[in-house]
Amino acid sequence: MKRNIEKKLIEWKNSSFRKPLLIVGASHVGKTYVIENLFGPSNFSKVLKVDFRSDSQARKFVKNHPDAKAILEYLSLRFSLQITSDTLLFFDEIQEATQILTAAKYFKQDYPQIPVIMAGSLVRTRLKQMESDNSENVMRLDPEIEKDNQDGHNNFLFPVGMLDELDMYPMTFDEFLNSYNPSLYSLIKQSLLDEKNLDSSYHQMAMDSFSTYLQVGGMPEAVSIYLKEKSVLLAQQRLQTIFKDYLSDMGLYQISSQTIARSRMVFESVYLQLDKENKNFKISAIEKGKRLRDYLSPFDWLTLARLVNRSYLVKERVSLPLKPEAESLFRIYLPDCGLFTYESKINLASFIDSLNNNTLSGIFMENYVSEELKARGIPLFYWKGKTSSEFEFVINIDNHVIPIDCKKNKGSLNSLEVFQRYNQYDFSIKVSQNKYGYNQEKKILTLPFYLLPFYLDEMINKGRIQPTYDI
Repeated sequence: MKRNIEKKLIEWKNSSFRKPLLIVGASHVGKTYVIENLFGPSNFSKVLKVDFRSDSQARKFVKNHPDAKAILEYLSLRFSLQITSDTLLFFDEIQEATQILTAAKYFKQDYPQIPVIMAGSLVRTRLKQMESDNSENVMRLDPEIEKDNQDGHNNFLFPVGMLDELDMYPMTFDEFLNSYNPSLYSLIKQSLLDEKNLDSSYHQMAMDSFSTYLQVGGMPEAVSIYLKEKSVLLAQQRLQTIFKDYLSDMGLYQISSQTIARSRMVFESVYLQLDKENKNFKISAIEKGKRLRDYLSPFDWLTLARLVNRSYLVKERVSLPLKPEAESLFRIYLPDCGLFTYESKINLASFIDSLNNNTLSGIFMENYVSEELKARGIPLFYWKGKTSSEFEFVINIDNHVIPIDCKKNKGSLNSLEVFQRYNQYDFSIKVSQNKYGYNQEKKILTLPFYLLPFYLDEMINKGRIQPTYDI
């Protein structure tokens, strides 16, 4: 399975100003697989992997010797390996031995020729713990690893300016399609470049692939199962395991049983919070009598662990840079549409029927759009005007404010008319089941769901902002 992050990794490898690289992402998104099986073997003669979760010996050594020279000597002797510029050092699960981040400074200063990649699923939560040792809700490690980290725990210094960083997310739809049907992937991509619509049969084929993606999602393990077995049911069963793994992780890194319970309640209620008239997250919907301040630690943990994506409200007149109207007004989404479908508990047969009959709730598509934006580093905001006018998303691309309307079908122009009263804009995007087209008079670009990631990449990577033709 090809991943878009491979291009960024190659750019990092070839950079004249390369630093040790930190890759951050939720567990199960494929960080280890990409480095160990795709990027590493294709670009280096040797890959030396150190897994700090399973390798207690290496974990203890690095904790007591956070120095590049000592670490290189230790690894060379232990593995009988001469470490050269063509040896990729891959430190995995680094949240269990954050002292390796201190060593990054010395790798950069003293051994810049040695390529070093560090990855972890809960790095940010671990660093947050270290910043909050005296806090009532401090996040904790499991007992064995906590014991390993007691000595020198408070001496940790984050190597500011000494690391390159990349975020990694579940597979986006274009990544999924490139593995599932590479010919269709190429056809869709070329249609955008040529500014031509797909033939109706190919359009339907692409929509069917999108429907599959909504159910399978972008977790590589689930995708791999689907590609081999062609079974959405088996893929969803794997997603169930991943979902439970996430819930279990919440019990390892937090001290308070109350905080653990609240983190789980938030994570398990994302679908229900969106499946109501007011989609803003309401604490009272999961625990009566509580306010946002009672849930700050759970929201902090879930966000740092990349298990939820928050979208904040902007109202009426939009100014740049985009900033929240109020920290307490937000919506949350899951980072993977397959997990979202699993959490909804919808019957898979009903899902297909509802999608084909255009009765499936639009929040499935809305969650999809949120993950495509987030995977490309685009902050999430939604817009509200007076009365009921709103856009599910408002984005800023090179100082161009672009409202995004996420509709199952045609939708209404009322929100756009209200948005125009307050804001100048180049055009709006409507993401729906309809074919690609641009209405120059109303400045509305219609993108079928399957085309969204390709168009976002064109805007971000090639600066192609304004649509150029009228249908």
